[in-house]
Amino acid sequence: MANYVLGMNAKIYQGAAGAALASLTEMSNVKDVTVNLEAGEADVTTRGNSGWRAKAPTLRECSIEFEMVWKPGDTGFEAVKTAYLAGTSIELAALDGGKAVSGSQGPKGSFSITAFSRKEALEEAITASVTAKLDVWAEWVKVA
Repeated sequence: MANYVLGMNAKIYQGAAGAALASLTEMSNVKDVTVNLEAGEADVTTRGNSGWRAKAPTLRECSIEFEMVWKPGDTGFEAVKTAYLAGTSIELAALDGGKAVSGSQGPKGSFSITAFSRKEALEEAITASVTAKLDVWAEWVKVA
């Protein structure tokens, strides 16, 4: 077994906000995906910390950025576009493997689509650059 995971084996799934992982559909029209997990910081520095600033994590954030081929009629494309235009949430799960593959993991939750930009490169397919920001955290999926 390899001790690394290739990006081409990762999967991103979509469905109605709040849907269970089992009912989510793979978005096979997606190219590059970036999962951003960050936390705010609280300054917890005290005089007793020997002159060193101390930080503690506070509220966490999750966003998913990805590219998809501009493909009207594709289920995933239409779901993302509709969520953006309607200002509604969509359930997303960005896993490092298939949802039925043991050991696959990643964040799952309801996301707002905050960017849906069209890129029209001269010698490439038209693509949509998508940013999804977490509305409701569901879980960190770890397939048994």
